Amino acid sequence: MACFSETVVVDDLEQATHLLEFKPPGNNNVTYKSGRETWDNAWAPDGSYFACAFGERCVKVIPWNHAKKTSVKLDNINENGDILTHKGCTIDAGELVWSVAIGSAVSEKIPRTCSINYHHVRSANLMLAIGLNNGRIKIWELDTNKLITELYDHKTVVRGLHFAPDGSLRLASASRDGTIKLWDMYDDGNMYKTLRPGCEWMYAARWSPDCQKIAGVGSARTVVVWDSNTYEVIRKFIGHHHNVVDVDFSPDGALLVTASYDTRAVVWDVYTGDVLLELCHLFPPPRPIYASGANGNHVRGAVFSHDGKHIATICDDGYLRIWTIEDELVPQQIATIPDALCVACSPTGSIVSVGTRDGTTSLFAFPRQVEPLQHLCRMALRTLTPSQSVDKLWLPLKVKEYVKYRCP
Repeated sequence: MACFSETVVVDDLEQATHLLEFKPPGNNNVTYKSGRETWDNAWAPDGSYFACAFGERCVKVIPWNHAKKTSVKLDNINENGDILTHKGCTIDAGELVWSVAIGSAVSEKIPRTCSINYHHVRSANLMLAIGLNNGRIKIWELDTNKLITELYDHKTVVRGLHFAPDGSLRLASASRDGTIKLWDMYDDGNMYKTLRPGCEWMYAARWSPDCQKIAGVGSARTVVVWDSNTYEVIRKFIGHHHNVVDVDFSPDGALLVTASYDTRAVVWDVYTGDVLLELCHLFPPPRPIYASGANGNHVRGAVFSHDGKHIATICDDGYLRIWTIEDELVPQQIATIPDALCVACSPTGSIVSVGTRDGTTSLFAFPRQVEPLQHLCRMALRTLTPSQSVDKLWLPLKVKEYVKYRCP
């Protein structure tokens, strides 16, 4: 078996551009001491900070110059010539860190128009959530570097965190206790809902771009999407053969990508549950009985870029792959990065960050290009139009298939 299709010559594949690397103190690239792993990393919604697990119990918060694609420490002049003054820090979380997320009281898409009374949180501040080994979640205010509160309710490891992108400061947490919990930071961190998909472990939770849905993935092939208003299950996605460990929505909310230990990342139609793409990391694709076991090619992360056309995946075979949604066989770019554990995309879509088992975090450039007008129109249309409604539009059949992401 091979890591790439037999039609692919690895040496001919374009290499992803390596930008920067962060290593924890004392990293010698040889020993892999338990507790040093970078299990998660995250970007601030405005691109001003980058956070990652950094050595034992610590989270490194790095002020970021997104215009120059580097840390403020290396270049503190933005695109307008202004000096950037926001500071970074290293936080001792007191326990092994499994997940991080950064949330903002300002919507990623529209300005906030309502006035809310609250106690701990000021709307101008960014909040850092840190999920710990003991089931607790610590909330820090980045502007002041102060611990605001701790959230208690999970019974064990908090494996995934994600803030709603609408500025509501609602937090979704996924835990190995088999639940997803929803927290309201405007209500002093009140836990207001528990979702139970019925599996032993939950690995990740993700809000949709319009915050109307919540996706969760876990052990025993679990992929579930809930309505975030009624908390009813909208759909269970059937098709994986092993634990599903990561999930992400496309920017228009029409697609869902999931990463699984069955050697595949799968792209789904959110509205119908149909499989649109299978990004295989082992060839020929293994049969279900082999894919459901220790196959050596576990896919540990998958994330959409913000152009909606690229997907980055990491796998135990030691490669970062960057795919286009138009080709499920040949990745557009690759990079060698052994023992990768997590992957994230910057808000501008220009950088993909990868954390590894030895505590190193590497940053690579996402492919950047001017997207065709037809793709931009498709994304604009799909932001408001479910797949079933596309069939009712007065459009040629081939255009409908393109709008539904069923043809390139």
